[in-house]
Amino acid sequence: MKGNSIKNMQKFILSLVLILVMSGAMAQSAGLKSANDFLRDNYSSLDKLYKHLHQNPELSLQEKNASELIASELQSLGFEVIKNLGGYSMAGIYKNGKGPTLLIRTDMDALPVEEKTGLPYASKVKAINAEGNEVSVMHACGHDLHMTVFVGAARTLIKAKDQWKGTLVMVAQSAEETGQGADLMFKAGLYNKIPKPDYAIALHDNPNLEAGKLGYRDGAFLAGVDMVDMTVFGEGGHGAAPHTTKDPIVLSAQIIMAFQTIVSREINPLEPAVVTVGSIHGGTVHNIIPDEVKLQLTLRSYSEEVRNHIIASMHRISKNLALAAGLPEDKIPVIKLREPYSAPLINNTALAKRIVSVFSKNFGSDNVVEMPLYMFGEDFAFFGRQDIKVPILMFWLGAVDPAKVQSAREKGEQLPSLHSPLFAPLPDPAIKTGVKAMVVAAFELFGKP
Repeated sequence: MKGNSIKNMQKFILSLVLILVMSGAMAQSAGLKSANDFLRDNYSSLDKLYKHLHQNPELSLQEKNASELIASELQSLGFEVIKNLGGYSMAGIYKNGKGPTLLIRTDMDALPVEEKTGLPYASKVKAINAEGNEVSVMHACGHDLHMTVFVGAARTLIKAKDQWKGTLVMVAQSAEETGQGADLMFKAGLYNKIPKPDYAIALHDNPNLEAGKLGYRDGAFLAGVDMVDMTVFGEGGHGAAPHTTKDPIVLSAQIIMAFQTIVSREINPLEPAVVTVGSIHGGTVHNIIPDEVKLQLTLRSYSEEVRNHIIASMHRISKNLALAAGLPEDKIPVIKLREPYSAPLINNTALAKRIVSVFSKNFGSDNVVEMPLYMFGEDFAFFGRQDIKVPILMFWLGAVDPAKVQSAREKGEQLPSLHSPLFAPLPDPAIKTGVKAMVVAAFELFGKP
């Protein structure tokens, strides 16, 4: 009898453990089930939305149609919508009882790039940019994918609202590509016009990660970004008599080459940093040495110390080279940093660990990949750097056909990067994975009702 009692007790304990494990798994998968149910019946509408957005891209601060589409979508779901939050930025608020407040953000703008993907739904749009020039426009950074996931997540969460409690804030932002959008939103008082978020999350598609996978980092995620305008002065004259001039083109070339030593010889090799000259314009014809040259640069770093060192070195190098060329003090190159500065995006470590754990349980650890640092920038950093402190998290959404990723690895080739005219996400698995990830994360952060 005693032996049977022990066996019965062991069976009871084993059954109890199995029940607890199964109930825990069910709690973790509630969000995934809701997303799967929604996508099974409604994915075709998201595919249609994605292709519409892809074919109708809008430049930064011109996202009127995308903003109106998203506002209409949120209003139809019962959100209170606040517009005019800097550019065409807007926010939707859905109060669903007592609980945490979660902010989910998407960006909306496209790039002045001519699409060369050959897709049947490729963009053929042209628009007038801020300088008054006609340019081709393309969603070369995947913001069309972001918006589609954003709408899919909103639809799913509202349909499953009986399974969570709290306040959902959906923010659609203008002008991420120019680094202006988030700054404009906070100058418009975003955190004073919506319930204070307990968490803010966003995703970004990744051009090197297979569609169906998610990428993460806790802590440092993306670099701080400065855009710099620089004017190099000279004393112009006839190209046949260069000895009578101070040639700003030659001086610019010397400055550009010298700038390449800032990162390679002045910054600790273990510190990420970039100095890139993206544009140089000077002169009008073959045989005239101009009076000045215009440069445009981007600086990338992960620390204030490195950033300040780069900027100080640029001033030192350009000044001393100008003086060495015989130019007076009043013709020292002028360096102007554009505002706003986009600070490094630093994920909240506790929030990252929490969401990565949930992703691993729902998608499998093989599909949740720790990613390297990148020198891209993202103004989602602003959402975590206000007087009202909000934990933030951005994660990577795999966007590329797995067969293309495998082929590129085997051949040692580079895949088309973000901002490439050839960048083409694989919509079906990317959109579905993005919606599932956002819904799973939201269920985790809202907790049980």
